[in-house]
Amino acid sequence: MSVKITWYGHNCWLLESGSHRLLIDPFLDESPTAPIKAADAEADFLLVSHGHFDHIADAAAIAKRTGALVMANFEVGEWLKGQGVDGVKVVGMNPGGGCDQPFGRITMTLAHHSSSFPDGSYAGVACGLLIETGEKRLYFACDTALFLDMKLIAIEKLDLAVLPIGDLFTMGPEDSIEAIKLLTPDRVLPCHYNTWPPIEQDVRHWAEQVRIHTAAEPVVLEPGASLTL
Repeated sequence: MSVKITWYGHNCWLLESGSHRLLIDPFLDESPTAPIKAADAEADFLLVSHGHFDHIADAAAIAKRTGALVMANFEVGEWLKGQGVDGVKVVGMNPGGGCDQPFGRITMTLAHHSSSFPDGSYAGVACGLLIETGEKRLYFACDTALFLDMKLIAIEKLDLAVLPIGDLFTMGPEDSIEAIKLLTPDRVLPCHYNTWPPIEQDVRHWAEQVRIHTAAEPVVLEPGASLTL
């Protein structure tokens, strides 16, 4: 079964696997690079990596409108329940934990990053997302620094890794190359860059470095574009 991955800018992604639609880190209405608005987003499952505004801003509105099952760390799930979303369906998780769903399986991984809600309150720990669907293994590092345990995520083959390259708040281009060496994915997509000036990067140069220093195939998407595995 093929899996279609569409980038909505920053770290917002739509995965389509069979009849299932998974929306990751919905940040649309106030994102300067998003090609759609929150009112246009569709989802059966809503995956949230941590509580920062640029990853959770539209989660409550989309969950309320679509009825999507929200999968997030425990604190984020409880926070969403308090955002006026009546009957929101939440699976609270944490790093190391996984669960089976109709699309396949999701496991939350480590991510070295802070996490707080838009009001500054504690939002639990940041997480990465390992998704197994359509006979593919996809790793979304989300907001994180480089860490050696990424090598453990690659014990089983990765069809795709999605890594931040913006620097300043996450790993930058150079550390992302080291992450690719640890993860050994077939393909790699960059994210969390060029949303605002502080995280501007030359993504074409990054792709050249990936080809020179790793065996992975870099794929650079414009917001709104898709890759099918």
